[in-house]
Amino acid sequence: MANSIQEALIAQTIQAVQELYQAELPISQVTLQETRKEFDGHITVVVFPITRFSKKSPEQTGTDIGNWLQTNVAEISGFNVIKGFLNISLSDSYWTNLVNTQITDDTFGSFPFNGKKIMVEYSSPNTNKPLHLGHIRNNLLGYSVAEILKAYGYDVVKANLVNDRGIHICKSMLAWQKFGAGETPESAGMKGDHLVGKYYVIFDKAYKKEIEELKAKGLGEEEAKKAAPLIKEAQQMLQQWESGDQEVLDLWRTMNGWVYEGFDKTYHQLGVDFDKYYYESDTYLLGKNIIQEGLEKGVFFRKEDNSVWIDLTEEGLDQKLVLRGDGTSVYITQDLGTAQLKYDEFQMDESIYVVGNEQDYHFKVLFLILKKLGKSWADGLFHLSYGMVDLPSGKMKSREGTVVDADDLMQEMIETAKTRTEELGKTEGLSAAERDRLYHTIGMGALKYFLLKVDPKKRLLFDPNESVDFQGHTGPFIQYTHARIKSVLRKAPFDERVPLGNPQALSVFEQDLIQTLANFPSVVEASAKEFSPAQLANYAYEVAKSYNKFYHEESILKSEDAEVKNFRLHLSAAAARILAKSMRLLGIHVPERM
Repeated sequence: MANSIQEALIAQTIQAVQELYQAELPISQVTLQETRKEFDGHITVVVFPITRFSKKSPEQTGTDIGNWLQTNVAEISGFNVIKGFLNISLSDSYWTNLVNTQITDDTFGSFPFNGKKIMVEYSSPNTNKPLHLGHIRNNLLGYSVAEILKAYGYDVVKANLVNDRGIHICKSMLAWQKFGAGETPESAGMKGDHLVGKYYVIFDKAYKKEIEELKAKGLGEEEAKKAAPLIKEAQQMLQQWESGDQEVLDLWRTMNGWVYEGFDKTYHQLGVDFDKYYYESDTYLLGKNIIQEGLEKGVFFRKEDNSVWIDLTEEGLDQKLVLRGDGTSVYITQDLGTAQLKYDEFQMDESIYVVGNEQDYHFKVLFLILKKLGKSWADGLFHLSYGMVDLPSGKMKSREGTVVDADDLMQEMIETAKTRTEELGKTEGLSAAERDRLYHTIGMGALKYFLLKVDPKKRLLFDPNESVDFQGHTGPFIQYTHARIKSVLRKAPFDERVPLGNPQALSVFEQDLIQTLANFPSVVEASAKEFSPAQLANYAYEVAKSYNKFYHEESILKSEDAEVKNFRLHLSAAAARILAKSMRLLGIHVPERM
């Protein structure tokens, strides 16, 4: 809904209460909402808060206010009162003027630069295995939030902190040394990240075998895990890495290089990108200066074993270790240092960490410590916490049998899109190359939309087959609607240079579509402020539904009135443009034909 009419109605409702009841109605007491579909009207004023000034029933108060508004607001064509709700109808001239002056403008829904800088950190993969289904949700959320914030006027930095060191990568390296026989991605015909992941699995199997052998000799579970020769070798390799052993470093660079090549292909297929990469190998020693600063400020305290802690019990948390007794870092140490590094480099006003909800506690502690240290920028930190993604059992088998590989899932989505599209006969007249592009567009659109339409905080069940449905609450339904509109415009043919004109009367379906399209800027704003692509995704679905009702109920191409036909074509073009903009902010392409 265009903000100007809302602002006018709020101001006029306050004026009405002043004149009718000689009372000052606080602006916070004026609640407007879209009228529910089962009632006549476009905007509803909630009357209940006004009854304490009118000293009348909600129905009588609503009627008083409605009569006053209809007399004083030219855009109002009528109203009705149902219990404590005043449903206001807006005139056809209001809607046609909205289309003429705003909705058909290319810049509709654009926001000026607001002068603020924001960093969105997402992906954060480990370099010992390929990306999986959880990473897909993470990447899609981070990328979409960044694009929405850009559209809302922020200067956005997309960052990726790569976990490229530690015992996990040493496990893959050691297994490759022992069992790899010089295998490379080229010789194996595998993506580099899959090859390194293969050796991580090989290590795990060999390690478990050693544990079982030690247990058979009488050792307990935990004792066997620590005594297994493989884990000791991996720990020794980590120490060699940290001490700068050249042979270990060379192998580490080689295998990480394979992984990065693999990741780049996955990121490209997924359609995400980054402006800045940070590497844990560069940042893992950071933070010790901050610990010293905190000790001097009395934020931290040292225990007898020389370890450093912070007491957060007053905040409902507990005591947290921030530096080991031997002076080595824990995760929170390097996260403190990395947070300072990022701020020093970019001076951003806000910073969003897109990380799964299993890290909720960690980020509460991290942000609280930075605030206690007096970091002026700590109030701008936000953890965009998201739930896990599940698949229906038996839907997909991963390469290792544990997690669902991102590359496998994307390929399955494209294959599923191909099967469903061909079954429905939606590839007529397309070349082989065009068909392949279409299958990719639909498959990836289905995957992205299904994962983004759900509130990030919620755990979700992803069904690949359900997501590729041309009739449901899905990406392909929205994509097909866009292609349908483009088909209508081609058949017309439509010339956007021809002025719209002003039809004398609008149908309820035209009004509904215009009202839905008019909400686009406010939805972008809400999605940006709440870091929620789900709002925009669900809005795109509402636009598609509203357009399809309009398409089925109103004649567009066969309209005998040239002015009406031209108006409906302009309205169709605006719907296509807003659908494309909405989906683009979700990282989803919409086809011109299908």
